[in-house]
Amino acid sequence: MKHIKLKSEYLELQQLLKIENFISSGGEAKYYLQENIVYVNNEQESRRGKKLYPGDIVKIGNEEFIIE
Repeated sequence: MKHIKLKSEYLELQQLLKIENFISSGGEAKYYLQENIVYVNNEQESRRGKKLYPGDIVKIGNEEFIIE
């Protein structure tokens, strides 16, 4: 599990996808989420603007991220 430290109150899902190199630009987030299954706190998520807060767990493929 990889730890992601916040520099602000929250992080949007599309920002996480970009930081972790799943996408190269924010505009690709919509299409990425249509074609790939992403879980936030064990619930499937398709909103690119979903706000992630400390304690949230994101699963993308075989990788897991915890927001701190």
